[in-house]
Amino acid sequence: MDFFEKNGSRLIFRENGETVEVAPWGKNSLRVRASFLGDIQEGSIALLEPEETETEIITDEWEASIQNGAITAVLKVQPWGHALQIGFYDRNGKLLLQEIPNGGALQKRARHFNPLPGGGYELRASFVSDPTEKLYGMGQYQQEVMDLKGCNLELAHRNSQASIPFYVSSLGYGYLWHNAAVGTVHFGRNTTEWAAACTLQLDYWITAGDSPAQIVEAYVQATGKPPMMPEYGLGFWQCKLRYFNQEQVLSVAAEYKKRDIPVDVLVIDYYHWPRCGDWRFDEEYFPDPAGMVEKLHEMGIETMVSIWPQVDWRSENYEEMKQKGLLVKSHSGVDVQMVFHGNNVFMDATNPRTREYVWEKVKKNYADLGIRTFWLDEAEPEFTTYDYEMYRYAAGPVARVGNIYPREYARLFYEGQKSMGQKDIVNLIRCAWVGSQRYGTLVWSGDVMSSWEDFRKQICAGIHMGLCGIPWWTTDIGGFHGGAIRDAAFRNLLVRWFQFGAFCPVMRLHGSRLPHKPIVNRAGEVREQTGADNEIWSFGEEAYPILVKFIRIREKMRAYTRSLMQEAHEKGSPVMRALFYEFPQDTECWDITDSYLYGPDILVAPICHEGGTKRNVYLPKGGSWIHAGSGKEYAGGAWYEVDAPLDTLPLFLRDGRQSYLIGML
Repeated sequence: MDFFEKNGSRLIFRENGETVEVAPWGKNSLRVRASFLGDIQEGSIALLEPEETETEIITDEWEASIQNGAITAVLKVQPWGHALQIGFYDRNGKLLLQEIPNGGALQKRARHFNPLPGGGYELRASFVSDPTEKLYGMGQYQQEVMDLKGCNLELAHRNSQASIPFYVSSLGYGYLWHNAAVGTVHFGRNTTEWAAACTLQLDYWITAGDSPAQIVEAYVQATGKPPMMPEYGLGFWQCKLRYFNQEQVLSVAAEYKKRDIPVDVLVIDYYHWPRCGDWRFDEEYFPDPAGMVEKLHEMGIETMVSIWPQVDWRSENYEEMKQKGLLVKSHSGVDVQMVFHGNNVFMDATNPRTREYVWEKVKKNYADLGIRTFWLDEAEPEFTTYDYEMYRYAAGPVARVGNIYPREYARLFYEGQKSMGQKDIVNLIRCAWVGSQRYGTLVWSGDVMSSWEDFRKQICAGIHMGLCGIPWWTTDIGGFHGGAIRDAAFRNLLVRWFQFGAFCPVMRLHGSRLPHKPIVNRAGEVREQTGADNEIWSFGEEAYPILVKFIRIREKMRAYTRSLMQEAHEKGSPVMRALFYEFPQDTECWDITDSYLYGPDILVAPICHEGGTKRNVYLPKGGSWIHAGSGKEYAGGAWYEVDAPLDTLPLFLRDGRQSYLIGML
């Protein structure tokens, strides 16, 4: 029997209705696709077309192999049932990853296609699990976990959860589940199982590398590099829920200028519009937005405005968008996908006609006023009950393609801005998927709580996101929910979070601060409330000089941060890096959850437990480390207890680099 055939650089297996194709896809990388009762579908949901590489294919009756640089796939036909098992090996013949065997009489299937009524399949793909392996990446999940081995993860987006199905393995490979379906992954002790609720075929990509850096660079090469971060992304951003009129916006900007505190971006949050889906300023509260933007520019401050994808039934654009088919559709029942200040549905960002329509409104009402950067909120999108099976996009059912939404939402704005000739593009967004980075997306971690536990979770989230090709990432400094500005405990948390924020890719102060104040318009309609003050002078006399100091430190690092952004642009390197990214040979570095590297030179160890004034810090092997506060030198490869009163945090400089920071803390 001829199970295998060679088609150019591709190796193909056929048996009993299943077709499996293994093809080179970039340097040291392979793409695996499989279909049942049909041909392999061409095209790609996220992977870019690769440059051609030389491959070697060897076929025999029961076994075949394909080699592309440092990675080799070996395909074996198992005698019982003629089931195919694929194993992947590095250049030294070490096994990296292997599909499960059929187990002989057990008749298990590594690729299990379960037909669904109306077409498509529920898919499960199973791999043998190495219990010694450590896994990192997969996007942003709200958990205080670094090694994902043993985790069960939902492959779907939620407010504060961004599912990016790519991981880096300690065994020397990276794996992308190239499927936008809602699903799950179980990194079990015995098997790893990927599941898609609805799909047309199996599709995954794997690369081999000698270091985490090589693996991440290969992944970014395959899925897209970010543009260069604009200069206004390097400094401090001021935000709150919410500046509800232009007088507030201008007075806050003027106060920062008066105090000689640099602000790169000032953010105007949601419900500055009349109704969701109007995509314009409410003239009652913003009578002269063009003049407001001009005054901010005169102060050297960029204006960012919030955009929501919701369209209220009462919006001036709703009926036209409904008639033109530009909205997400519910499969049954009434089209109400989110209830917030009215009945809302979502614009369909996967539809190119929607992207054109919405950008036309945004251009007229924002971009033509001089606004160059946008806050793309609700980007998951935030279906009220997350019943993914209930909704359909132009690109297909949400159960099958739903995870592409935040990327296409970002694409709408990026392509619109490019069409105007803008080059320095960064847009804040609450979610991301594979390839989002190439559309100038700065992901923030969503509406997290103002708690020490959530603070610690953000450290893990930022590290994982960087390993998934998303180098532009940030948080709401101080957390979003629950921070009362006069509460001493919250002020302590905010100071510690602010210190962490100074060493995030972007430093942005935001939150829904307590107490809130109701807003009622001239017509007597209750509008979205505004939170308490959230400027750096809002948290008491003890906190203020500390916050000013860390803004000054951020400014002092501007050239260094710019160099990190250049590296991210050229190679996809994380700005916020796991310790093992720079020190993969140091086994201790693979288990650190609460410290990280800001670029290659600065080790950051935030104080992330309530009342903490000291902590233990591990300094990696392979260099000496200078404490930025005292200038004292420490040897690598050891743990140290370090003092950190409220006005500072443990910060160490690798081999004395970035020495201008010594004494600033």
